[in-house]
Amino acid sequence: MVRKMSVPPMQLVDYDGEGTQLCAVVEAIGNITLKRALIPEPAEGEVRVKVKWVGICGSDVEVFRGAREPEFVSYPTRLGHEVAGVIDKVGPNVIGLKVGDPVALRYIWGAFAEYVCCTPFSVKVLPQALPLIEGSLIEVLPGIIHAAELGDISPHKNVLITGQGVSGLVMTQVVSLYSPRNLVVTDLFEEKLELARKYGATHTYKLPSSDASTMDILGKDFPEGFDVVIPCLLEGDGMVDAIDAASQNGRIIMYGCIGTCHKPVDFFKVHKKRLDIFSTEPKRDIDNRHYFDKGLQLVLDGLVNTEEMITHVVHLSNISEAFKLRNEHKGDTIHVMIDCETNV
Repeated sequence: MVRKMSVPPMQLVDYDGEGTQLCAVVEAIGNITLKRALIPEPAEGEVRVKVKWVGICGSDVEVFRGAREPEFVSYPTRLGHEVAGVIDKVGPNVIGLKVGDPVALRYIWGAFAEYVCCTPFSVKVLPQALPLIEGSLIEVLPGIIHAAELGDISPHKNVLITGQGVSGLVMTQVVSLYSPRNLVVTDLFEEKLELARKYGATHTYKLPSSDASTMDILGKDFPEGFDVVIPCLLEGDGMVDAIDAASQNGRIIMYGCIGTCHKPVDFFKVHKKRLDIFSTEPKRDIDNRHYFDKGLQLVLDGLVNTEEMITHVVHLSNISEAFKLRNEHKGDTIHVMIDCETNV
């Protein structure tokens, strides 16, 4: 069975003192607060990571907004999965990893905290020379690279990426390396489209509203639609738009739009167009590790920039304000990073 995202256990306490740490808990929709918890000890086969940076992902924002269904999440809950930190303790029977290793984590949720424990499967050791703030976003690269490969992108194909948030901008950088004939992106904000053009987009379109029809805006230039459509939006409703934008025999790669879809889905249109629809998480553990390695190498080679889209840095002690900021849909707010390092 393939491994899935997990939330490391954390014992909350009602006192502040030695052996405790700060952690963030979403008590209810729109309410994220700081709690105290015991600093965890790594079990056999685990390491403990002193967390430095955690990015606020769009999926975190969806949970904060209450936009995910109960089968996905219940409250109270903990968030945070774009993690970079340093191993500060190694449990029994762990080989290779050592205290002092700078690392990025994957498949760990609930990391808006000072310390988390996890197994080596979730850990990717980073070079000492790579700034940790640039390491946290490596977590998104396995799914993004897998999405690009599933698209079967080649120089005669037109590719559409809807949404240029954090993951959308990383997706644009990666997909440009697959040399599509045209790489078309859409977003609501010019600031993000400017970065997209820098990252390899050949055509950028500013949509007038979040519910605008993509093909109403792009149809004149691309009347046949797109061979590959990669939604990088949060809400599931974007899949209806993706189906409309896909060309005959096209592919839709669901990197985003994994939330609930509240609009009717025309499956006859899927059938009539002979569309293929793919999800993006690697289906085997070995693939996840392969894409983890590949993603890190792209960053180290200077081909993917994980730092330039960071617009705000906020300390863990102000996480409530950071979520309010990230929840505001604005062009000058792209990636909000939480600094989790405190003196314990």
